[in-house]
Amino acid sequence: MIDLYPVVGPMMFRFDPETAHGLTIKALKAGLVPAPRGTDEPALRTRVWGLDFANPVGLAAGFDKNAEVVDAMLKLGFGFVEPGSVTPRPQPGNPRPRLFRLVEQRAVINRMGFNNEGLEAFARRLEQRRDAGRRASGIVGANLGKNKDTVDAADDYVIGVRRLAPLADYLVVNVSSPNTPGLRALQGRDPLRALLERVLEARAACGLRRNPPLLLKIAPDLTVEDKGDIAAVALESGIDGLIVSNTTIARPDVIPADLRGEAGGLSGRPLFESSTTVLREIYALTGGRLPIVGVGGVGSGADAYAKIRAGASLVQFYSAMVYGGPALVHRIRSELAELLRRDGYGSVAEAVGADHR
Repeated sequence: MIDLYPVVGPMMFRFDPETAHGLTIKALKAGLVPAPRGTDEPALRTRVWGLDFANPVGLAAGFDKNAEVVDAMLKLGFGFVEPGSVTPRPQPGNPRPRLFRLVEQRAVINRMGFNNEGLEAFARRLEQRRDAGRRASGIVGANLGKNKDTVDAADDYVIGVRRLAPLADYLVVNVSSPNTPGLRALQGRDPLRALLERVLEARAACGLRRNPPLLLKIAPDLTVEDKGDIAAVALESGIDGLIVSNTTIARPDVIPADLRGEAGGLSGRPLFESSTTVLREIYALTGGRLPIVGVGGVGSGADAYAKIRAGASLVQFYSAMVYGGPALVHRIRSELAELLRRDGYGSVAEAVGADHR
């Protein structure tokens, strides 16, 4: 299929961002998916948490909140996809407008507020996928959030773990969105320790033959003490990995003055340096003992490679696709393979944490 994004993309920009995103999801559900672009080079294959990834380039949470287009996105060439964030009960999220394009900066500001159809709708779609035998077609995670009005946050994460552990290849505890009041406070040492203890107990109680890996997604806006606490608790708790990082509440100088005052999380190119710095620091603090998924500002193979060298075993992106279209997936894979080859690495795993050696 011919790549129509150079034609369709500018047309989509005539709509407000949220409407354009909704139209994209509908098109993907209707089967209007570009053909897969190329094949993965052997060097891109990697194994993390006992899972085999065709390539280390994944779709970050936020694109497919309701697990509606999992297989369509895998067909684009992603090595794994992460639908969500999903909350136990459906919720509308924050009032619109809540999504803003920053075209020149290749960035997005969002304050969506975990808008989603709820856990049951999400789980049913993963069950249908499993029952149709499509689960073997790629790695699919599930990003878990909490409802805005839930007092005991751990209750919501436990509900999500119990329902989705049999259906997802890995689970993510998202305590780092800036758009749910009080959520980021869960990253403190004591609240985080208590939360992870409960979700790990919930996973164990599922009695599965193989437990899905449990990851924690953290913010980039952390103090030195915060980072030390998170690293220590992550290692002590027995979770399986970290996702570094979520969107930022910072507003770098490149952000236009008329958008600096918009509340929400900033993603895209301006997030790359700060998120990669946090990634590098967390890798050092954990001694490379926990696999890390690097996300934030990835828009090229060079960006993905920088994350890997800083300590990421896998990488994710989403915002860059708003501007680069679906062809960007193949471009990042191809550029990453070339950079690995240039530096003499036969696999992604060989390059992980190279900047620390």
